[in-house]
Amino acid sequence: MKLSSLLPSALYLFSATSAALEQRTGVVRTGDGVSLSYTQSGPRRGQQLLFIPGWRQTAAEWRKQVDYFAGAGFRVTTYDMRGHGESEKPDFGYRISRFAADLNDVLEELHLKDVTIVGHSMGCSVAWAWWDQYPKARSHVSSFVLADQSAVMVRDPHWTEEQAAELSSIFTADAVYDLANDMAAQLPGLVKSMFTSSISESDYQWILSQNTKMSDANAAALLIDHALRDWRDVLPRITVPTLVVAGNASIFPPAGIEWVASQIPGAEHYTFSSEEKGSHFAFWENSGKFNALVEEFLNA
Repeated sequence: MKLSSLLPSALYLFSATSAALEQRTGVVRTGDGVSLSYTQSGPRRGQQLLFIPGWRQTAAEWRKQVDYFAGAGFRVTTYDMRGHGESEKPDFGYRISRFAADLNDVLEELHLKDVTIVGHSMGCSVAWAWWDQYPKARSHVSSFVLADQSAVMVRDPHWTEEQAAELSSIFTADAVYDLANDMAAQLPGLVKSMFTSSISESDYQWILSQNTKMSDANAAALLIDHALRDWRDVLPRITVPTLVVAGNASIFPPAGIEWVASQIPGAEHYTFSSEEKGSHFAFWENSGKFNALVEEFLNA
C-alpha cells in the first residue's frame, strides 16, 4: 500500500484525536464580580455536558468523566464554584441562590446551549435553584443528571421516623450547626464516610486536599444554607428528561433519592448496589458504570 493512500486516514485520526483532546481554560466573571475558573474539553461541536461538583468539592474531581466523555466526542465543561478549587474566594455569597446566579452566568458567558447538567450532591441543589429562579433561561438545558442529593436534608422535628426516612433527611438542625462550628476536626471523617471502605488512601487524601481548598468559614456558611433548603416544590416543575442516581452505600439512604426521581415527571433512576460501590461518590469509585449510565441516558 502506498504511503499516499495512508495519509488521508492518518490525517483523519490525528484530527479526531486532536479534537477530543482540545482543552480550553479561563474564567467567568459573575454578576457580583467574582472570577470562576472553568475548563472545556472535547470537540467544539460536540454534545454539551456541564458538570457541577458538590459542597467543598472541585471540578478536578470530575476528571474520570471529563476524560471519558471528551474522548467520546462530547464538549465537556467543568467549573469551580465560588470559594472552591481554583476559583476566587470572596468572603460573601455563600448561599445556594447566589450559586444559582453564578451558574446562570456560566451558561450565558460560555454560550452553552442544549446542555445536559450533571450535578453531584449540592450541585443538584444549585441546578434546582437555577431552574426555580431563571425560568426564562431554561431553554439552555436539554436534560439533567442528578447524583445523590435528597430534596430535604434536615428533618422537621415534628416528622415521624418514617417521614424522615422517606426523604432521606439525615440531619437535624442541631447536627448541621454542630458540624459547621467544628469543621476542621470533623471534615476528615465526613469525607471518609462518603466513600466505601475500598477507597485507596491516596485517593482519599487527594479528595481531602481538594476539600481544603475552601476555607472552613466559607464552607460552614454554605453548608448551613444548603442543608436547610427544601426543594420538594421544584421537582414536579422540571420538564426536561432527567436521570437520578442513588447508592445503597451512600450517606443518603437511597429511598430519598428514589423519591426525588418519583417527583420529577418521567424521570429515570438507577441505584448502585453496595457491590457496585454505590457510595456518595459512585461516579468516582465506579466511574465505568456511572459513565455508561449517563451515556446510555443521553443516547436514548
